[in-house]
Amino acid sequence: MNQPTRQTQPKRRTHPDGPVAVIGAGPFGLSTAAHLRAGGIPVRVFGEPMVSWRDHMPAGMLLKSTPAASSIDAPQPGHTLADYCDAVGTPRLVTDEDIIPVETFIGYGDWFQQRLVPELERVRVVSVDRRPAGGFELKLDSGELFSARAVVVATGLSGLAHLPPELAGAAPDGPSPAAAVSHSSQHHDLTRYEGKDVVVVGAGQSALETAVLVAEAGARVRVVSRGTGRVAFGAPPWGQPRLRPESPFGRAWSLWALSYYPHPYRYLPARTRHFLVRRVLGPLGAWWLRERFEDAVEVREVAAVTGAGIREGRPVLTVRTAAGRAAELTADHVIAATGYRVDIAAMDFLGHELRTDLAVSRGTPKLGAGYVSSVPGLYFTGLPAASSYGPVMRFVCGTEFASPRLARHLAAAHGGDV
Repeated sequence: MNQPTRQTQPKRRTHPDGPVAVIGAGPFGLSTAAHLRAGGIPVRVFGEPMVSWRDHMPAGMLLKSTPAASSIDAPQPGHTLADYCDAVGTPRLVTDEDIIPVETFIGYGDWFQQRLVPELERVRVVSVDRRPAGGFELKLDSGELFSARAVVVATGLSGLAHLPPELAGAAPDGPSPAAAVSHSSQHHDLTRYEGKDVVVVGAGQSALETAVLVAEAGARVRVVSRGTGRVAFGAPPWGQPRLRPESPFGRAWSLWALSYYPHPYRYLPARTRHFLVRRVLGPLGAWWLRERFEDAVEVREVAAVTGAGIREGRPVLTVRTAAGRAAELTADHVIAATGYRVDIAAMDFLGHELRTDLAVSRGTPKLGAGYVSSVPGLYFTGLPAASSYGPVMRFVCGTEFASPRLARHLAAAHGGDV
């Protein structure tokens, strides 16, 4: 059942400059590779399939995204989330009221990979450098060196977890589940905090759902929301306004435009682009989480967290209240659900010269048509592309826009007929 069918076998061509290398095997990497393979472009894909979802999301998590926003784009029909449900005999997830367990989504990604990207290589890319004669040289952790005519970076959230500097004082050796402060991406099993006093910093879905899961594991939990990040929950599907266009994220003209017409986004002023990436679809809990949250979690809204330290082995947060007074919060552990920040400097598998030559805006690559960077042949997709193509690139449904366009641009630039 999991072997590639005849229709998924690509037509192969010989390309003297080597294959295209796709780094990353999450939704964006798999979708891009499937489109390249379908067009007969030789491709090598590296990484563990769905690793961020498998290892960096808590057990019991449910996706905030609706089924309509959770299908990985494929070059041929038959590979949606609903198709996966049919193939494995589980109830179809199709309506906005259907909630997707993370385990189901991981299974879907594995199924997609086995059918459309069967030659996935589960090795790590150690370095990428430009070749004097053109193209790129890649080194794998297996020791292999090989040449690629183009490289697609689709590493997702890997290495991009953001710990605000005001929390760093309680994490002198970096965040860790076994230390005083951790990042929400470092947790799979939250039962380790049973009987503990835990503070979760943040107000988005990651913070609120992590807080609920920690509370349900038997901990006392407080959520600390900062500044304008007030704890709030979205409207249920039946509460959405009916006179506005549908999008994968709800009914609103702005969401519809950002979802289906992100072409002009990269022409907006840099300040506007970065602001919209942060604020559109920003901190908001899923409608189905509200009841579980309100029954289990205490909320402390503050103007700011101003510092953190460790006292007698326990983390202590210094906060400024809405009234402007200083206060302290002590816990057994602090989980920073403080999101991710794209920074080319953190992508240390890219050679120093490559990173130096890349045009960036606030640490993110500036991308042109077809998701190509300022270095010809080097492409970025997924979260690193959000500052050029908008907030939709933070979500799986962004593969529908990104993958075919990237594949067509790469084929036109390097030969092929995607």
